This record gives sequence, C-alpha cells and structure tokens, in this order.
Amino acid sequence: MSANETALLLFRDDLRLSDHPALTAAVQAGHRVTCAFILDPGAPYRPGGARKWWLHHALAALSKQLAELGGQLVLRHGTTADELARLREETGAGHVYWSRRYTPDEVAADTALKADLTAQGCTVHSHPGRYLLEPWRVATKSGTPFKVFTPFWRASRAEIRAAGLGDPLPVPKTITFGAGLKSASLDDFALLPTSPNWAEGFAPLWQPGEGGAMARLHEFLDEGAQGYANGRDFPAMPHTSRLSPYLQSGNISPRQVWAALDRAEHLGQMSGRDAEKFRAELGWRDFAAYLLFHNRDFEYTEFQPKFRAFPWRYDQNDLSAWQRGQTGYPIVDAGMRELWQTGYMHNRVRMVVASFLVKHLRIDWRAGRDWFWDTLVDADLASNAASWQWVAGCGADAAPYFRVFNPMTQADKFDPDGDYIRRYVPEIAKLPDKYLAAPWTAPAEVLAKAGATMGKTYPNPMVDHAVARKAALDAFEGLTSDPD
Repeated sequence: MSANETALLLFRDDLRLSDHPALTAAVQAGHRVTCAFILDPGAPYRPGGARKWWLHHALAALSKQLAELGGQLVLRHGTTADELARLREETGAGHVYWSRRYTPDEVAADTALKADLTAQGCTVHSHPGRYLLEPWRVATKSGTPFKVFTPFWRASRAEIRAAGLGDPLPVPKTITFGAGLKSASLDDFALLPTSPNWAEGFAPLWQPGEGGAMARLHEFLDEGAQGYANGRDFPAMPHTSRLSPYLQSGNISPRQVWAALDRAEHLGQMSGRDAEKFRAELGWRDFAAYLLFHNRDFEYTEFQPKFRAFPWRYDQNDLSAWQRGQTGYPIVDAGMRELWQTGYMHNRVRMVVASFLVKHLRIDWRAGRDWFWDTLVDADLASNAASWQWVAGCGADAAPYFRVFNPMTQADKFDPDGDYIRRYVPEIAKLPDKYLAAPWTAPAEVLAKAGATMGKTYPNPMVDHAVARKAALDAFEGLTSDPD
C-alpha cells in the first residue's frame, strides 16, 4: 500500500467524522482521501419521506464539516458501481473504504460490489461502526443464533466486558484530501418535500448531523438521564434521549453513546440502573439488526410461523383514520399526530398505537411498518420490523398476543396530567383530567363547557375496546387451535 495514493471513502449510513474506523484507517494508511456519497436509485432500501428530509440536512452538515477541514463531499446520483467507476477514473484511486452494512440485501450488494472492484484491481477495505457488536460476534452454546433478547444481551454484555468496545476514535488531526471533483448539488437529489412541505415543523426540533447529535447527547445527559429507567415511559417528560435518528444515520456511533454513559455514571449524572437500562436499549437495537442479519425474510414475514395464517382485516378507512390520528382514542391520536408533526413518536406511545392497529383493528402489522418507514426520521429497517413483530406477537421475544394495550389505562398511567394528550389533541384540551383518556364518558355538560362535541369536534371511538379485544383474542384462538 503506497502512501499518498488516493483512496475513495464512501459514506452511506455513517455520516460523521469522529469514531469513523474507515476514515481513520484511510488516513493512517497515508492516503489522499476523496469523500463521496452516492444516491443510488436502485439501492436495496430507499429511505422514506421523513428519512429523506433528515438525509438532506445530514449531508449538508457533513459537507460543511469537510469544507471547514479543506475537503469536499462529492455527491453523485446513479448506481453505486457506475459512480464508483467514474470516481476511480477521475482520481486514479486504487482503494475504496466503507463502513459495513448488515441487512441481507445490503450484504449481498456489497459482496458483489467488492468482488467487482477486486477484479478490477481495486482494494476494498470494510470496517465496522454501526452497532456495538457485529451480528456474528455472539451465538448460543450450540453455535446457532439467539432468538430471545435476554440471553442475547447477556452474551453480548459478556463479550463487551471481555473484549471491550475500545475508545471512540477522534476526528483525525490531519486529513490529506484528494483534488476537488465535479459534484452534484444537494438540491439535485430532491430529498425535501415541496408541495406541500409537510416537514415544515421538523426544523425547530432537529439538527441533523454530527454537531446536532453531540448537542442532543449532552442535553439528554444534563436534563433527562437521571431517572431515565422510570421516566422514559412518560411521553410528556424529558427522559428520552431522542438520539435514535442520529444513530440511524450514523451522525453518532453507539460506541460514542456507550462511552458517554460510562462518563455520566462515573460523574453521578446517571444512576447505575438508569445507565444500564439505556445500554439495554442500545442492545435492543443490536438485537433487531442481529435478527434481520440471520433471518433474511424477517422484514416482511412473521418470525413465528404459526402467525403466518392470521386472518388480518383490510380496511382502508380504518387504516386512514389511524394514520391521521382520528381513532377517537386520545392517546393513540396524540401519538399519530406527534409522528406527523415532528417525524418522531415517544417509545411508549409507539407500542400503544401499534397495538391498536394490529389488535383493536386487526390490520396487518406490515401496514403499520410501512407507515412508520415513511414518516419516522429514525426509520430503521431492522428496528422497525422487530418492533412491529414484537407488538403483533409474532416476532422474536414477542409480547404475547393476548397482551392488548388498553388505550385508556395507558393514558391514565403514563400521561396522568394529560400534558401529552393536550399538546397534540387540542380539541379536548379543556376537558378535566378524569375524562381526558376517554372523552366519550364525560357528561354532556362537561363536554359543552370544554367546547367539545363527540362525533363533530372530536371523533367517537372507532371501535369498542372490550369488543375489539375479544375479537382479536378469538382470531388468535382460532389460529392456534388449527393443527395445520
């Protein structure tokens, strides 16, 4: 490997400069580095609308970072193989560096691309960086993949204790960049919504990019980390990190978050219980990727075969009412409106709204998966599939199917003062707390005083909870009683 030879660094879902093993390796090898991002219309998984918004701004932030260091982020649009060939021709690069990806189709695409580049005499250097542990690092004693989170996480924690994660890598002190190249404009990518601009409420809430990720991490540690283990279940409280979109796009690495948790625990910003709970959430993210890596069809097929014959309903009107936050159940509607307005939804509420779709309405979990894929700024293929299957009862380590979240008791327990519901369902904001979770139970005079009319200013419940729960359980019993 000769020093001063140009190397291409292909950015994908690793849009940062710190703790970037591929970048560090290219610099340590003495290469001139040309940084590129290719928007490939034929990529295995194309981002949904909210993720496109995030990608636009994260690429703008990364481009600015590189420019401040004297470099350039070269943007290209086309198939990855073709654009890499053009970049190699323009730079004479004999080396390509990238961070590994782990979904089955991406692994297959990278394997084929690496073989093609190697045949052309180019050396490909792939590096980790997206998860705490790569998905082949842990297995059962018999060598098979884990199917349940708890033993998976126990083995992962043992591996982390034994081998360590290593310290996060700093941004290289000196990066020698390749010569400037022709680049597409970020606007050419057409990632932002225009008519209408449904993402106009995102900008005040999010700062995509590495700087925004670090700011968000520090804000969480300062204001919400203490009490995380319990407080994370209350959507109106500041105890969630909201780091998921930054992790998903690689604006921050899980190793950086882990190191920050260690520091916070040492400094007393987090109790040991709070820190360990957060680590387990990073572990769940690893577990979702692990499941998809070892089960090619996990994204779209029930992990537990007995559920594949479940009699799902299809009702576009019901699905649309759920999507628009017009179900008549305030905690569900608040969550769906938060999603539309902010590109995000609190984790506890995600479980409630998902349970409502698949159990109250008995609509296929894949319809919910697709809606979340398009509307979440943190939409992640593995986590999305794993979480929906968990709620539906058909996934790995899943909640049992007979666990049907009661929207009223969930609201009473986790939004006791109604702050979250009032923020996103203003039609009933003036109701007393005791009626906020179930406004149809309020006396007519109480509704009138609050300026609410059921069925007009706010919808009546689209289903009765008890009736819907029984129908779901009957469908499940019919499924499991069939020996075929």
